Amino acid sequence: MTEKFPSIVPVIVEEEAFMYPFMIAPIFINSEANIKAANKASKEKNDLIFVSCAKNSERMGEDKFYDVGVIGSIVRKVVLPDNRMKILFQGICKGKVLAIESHDPLEAMVDVITYREYDTDKINAIIEILKEKVANLANISQFFPPDLLKAVDDNSDPNRIVDLVASALRLKKDQSYKLFANDNTEERLLDLIDLVMEEIKTQKLQKEIKSKVHSKMEQVNKEYFLKEQLKQIQKELGIDKQRDEEIQEYTKKLQEIEPFITKEIHKEIKKQIERLSRIHQDSSDVGILQNYIEWVLDIPFGQYSQKKLSIKDVEKQLDLDHYSLEKPKERIVEYFATMELLRLRQQESKESKGTILCFYGPPGVGKTSLANSIARAMERPLIRIALGGLEDVNELRGHRRTYLGSMPGRIVQGLIEAKKMDCVMVLDEIDKSIRACVAIQPARF
Repeated sequence: MTEKFPSIVPVIVEEEAFMYPFMIAPIFINSEANIKAANKASKEKNDLIFVSCAKNSERMGEDKFYDVGVIGSIVRKVVLPDNRMKILFQGICKGKVLAIESHDPLEAMVDVITYREYDTDKINAIIEILKEKVANLANISQFFPPDLLKAVDDNSDPNRIVDLVASALRLKKDQSYKLFANDNTEERLLDLIDLVMEEIKTQKLQKEIKSKVHSKMEQVNKEYFLKEQLKQIQKELGIDKQRDEEIQEYTKKLQEIEPFITKEIHKEIKKQIERLSRIHQDSSDVGILQNYIEWVLDIPFGQYSQKKLSIKDVEKQLDLDHYSLEKPKERIVEYFATMELLRLRQQESKESKGTILCFYGPPGVGKTSLANSIARAMERPLIRIALGGLEDVNELRGHRRTYLGSMPGRIVQGLIEAKKMDCVMVLDEIDKSIRACVAIQPARF
């Protein structure tokens, strides 16, 4: 075999891990260059060299593959219908690429790698250390094949032993290249011992982590079953811990919104939560209190839109959505310009109070769509409240919480739905509600 080398042989470049001379492996070929190289080797019944892609192009200049590989032959070749090829590659010996001779197909001048002479006694002593480390690794690693230990014990060639062990380890390409290309047997053995020891440390650490995770899962499952049993016991005894959990959740939500509400509001909400915690769960007031607290805590205190006011955005959106209506659009832009001027004049970061814009006109002239454009320009949620047919003012401002089935007013519900305190709120069809129109003076544009 070594007598006819150096010689020119086809080259197959793949992204898989390094192959070793003792391997017989099926290989799926996708690239056109590799298919041409395999066809030439098969047609001429010649050997070829299998090399692996490198992470960088430093090894072979413009050719991005390692300069060492496995010289072997194609035992069987099958052409697949999806323009791929499957070959059964049998490795024979290690080879080194000396020079590229052709690119179509890829061919190179290749020579066989030969190892330096070594001290047999010293090498045997190192091999015994390696076997001991490999045995330790096999005891803790499920990925290490058990029959490899027997293959290592039965082999007397130190370089073959290195290749056998290296093929079982999950090495990076650079590590495999260093072991593969080195022709110093002693250095190969010592480097491999270091890699095996690192793998032992890694496997021990992984085993320890898995053990801790398993113990943690068992503890979590145990706590879950105990809590479920405790709930059932408390249920049988008439003791319900769910109330305590709800009270804690209400208190937590109150703490989160405390910076955004007044002291009076905070005091009132806290008072109602404490009252709920003291009252008996079978009392008729529990539902009323709990309903009130949940609605109050759902109001988005402190939640405001992040986008700053831009007069240009408002004017652009109005022109985009509406043709003509020049006077209403001009009045809206004037309003926002005044708001912006007021904000710039204030030295301190104070929030200006909102103003009500009143649009009036016959149906279909664009009153509601103007509000939609304003909301889109400001990137704020739009809440539309139709007041047509509204007869009870309590539907708008909310009922007393002592009433059965009491609900907050539509405005508060709109804030909760929008999840923003500065949403654009449209009170539509206000003229169709007699009671709602009392004391409202329409403003002309």
